[in-house]
Amino acid sequence: MQQKENILQAIGNTPLVKLLKLTKNLAPEIFAKLEYFNPSGSVKDRIALEIIEDAERDGRLRPGGTIIEATTGNTGISIALVAAVKGYKCIFVVPDKISIEKVQLLRAYGADVIITPDAVPHDSPESYTEVAKRIVRETPNSILANQFFNPKNFETHYKTTGPEIWEQTQGKITHFIAGIGTGGTISGIGKFLKEQNPEIKIIGVDPKGSILREFFITKKVTQNFFPYKLESIGADWIPGTLHIEYIDEIMEVTDKDAFLTARKLTTEEGIFAGGSSGAVVSAALKLAQNLSVENLIVALLPDSGERYLSKIYNENWMRENGFFIPEKVTIRYVLQSKSKKLPELISIDINDTVQHALDLFKAHDISQIPVFEQNKPVGSIEDSELMAAVLENSTLIAKNVSSVMKPTFPIIGIDSPIERAIELLTKKTSAILVEEKKKIIGIITRYDIIEFITK
Repeated sequence: MQQKENILQAIGNTPLVKLLKLTKNLAPEIFAKLEYFNPSGSVKDRIALEIIEDAERDGRLRPGGTIIEATTGNTGISIALVAAVKGYKCIFVVPDKISIEKVQLLRAYGADVIITPDAVPHDSPESYTEVAKRIVRETPNSILANQFFNPKNFETHYKTTGPEIWEQTQGKITHFIAGIGTGGTISGIGKFLKEQNPEIKIIGVDPKGSILREFFITKKVTQNFFPYKLESIGADWIPGTLHIEYIDEIMEVTDKDAFLTARKLTTEEGIFAGGSSGAVVSAALKLAQNLSVENLIVALLPDSGERYLSKIYNENWMRENGFFIPEKVTIRYVLQSKSKKLPELISIDINDTVQHALDLFKAHDISQIPVFEQNKPVGSIEDSELMAAVLENSTLIAKNVSSVMKPTFPIIGIDSPIERAIELLTKKTSAILVEEKKKIIGIITRYDIIEFITK
């Protein structure tokens, strides 16, 4: 009977999958090393197991102990899985930019999670790395996993991931490309592959805003760091597990290119990719443009898109951050972008009074209200026209809005192109009603359109 004694024995031996659609006009083959096939869903399972077992072997980690780590999520989740099997407690310190899915996963494994600000210097007492060190000092029988400086990080990939890639490609690999976070993955794999064939090129991927690429080029640590949205790769300092002597080149990738490529991997290749995976493949595609059919690229994809559903795979988040412009912009996107402070549709019944209409204008700070009768739009009122009419004839206050309403606003389907809305709002009306499945669900004004297109 084929079986595993526990989940930890399922770590490693992840599949190598050929990319087909994204590479159709490129000469070399590109293969994705899918590390989300590890039990907890990321490449970090490999180092978590080795770091913990090394601490057990030398007596630093004893029964009932606590494992503490500064993490952007993946290493913490992997440590939490190993700790669950072995019976240890965990405390993780994370920067506030990590996805809510990662925080939820950490807590699902029973870990305590402390969230710290991301936009602070690495050596600030508030940084996630410094907070983790302080907690270790204050917690008896605890260890810091210390992925950024633990040599087991580098060694694990040298002993496991590198040999897997060499064997899976039958030694035909010519280029290996991976993101740089701690540096342990690319350094360990790079060392092994270059020992097999010194001609293999090792390429790192760094987010725009990180200092690692500049350090690689100048060998100097600069302060030219600025925040970026990508998780798990890049840094504003130099990790101890990064060995640049095994790296031939570092390519820079923007948040936008990374996220859009991740989405393409999902929709075109069926590979549900996380953001750093998108960054790696984006760089690999650019690299391949200058290579021949004799080359074979392996791109390491560290985790899956399941950890970024609230970000990369959330169209509102993508658009709000300037990353996502759909090929066809419809009224649906405009309606979704409106402020959640207001109800989706504020309307008034035909039998309500003018006074009630004025109260609605004031309470919600709006300028247009559709008039309904038996759930159907029959007219409209605008604040400037209504107030002018009341100033001229104050007796209107007590009358029904039917006595002052204008024709109903035009109705447009929720999946109509934004160009149709712009045409109507430019020439004919100050607002339009949005319809879905024969029901009016919202209202769009000129201001809403302008706010949407200028975001």
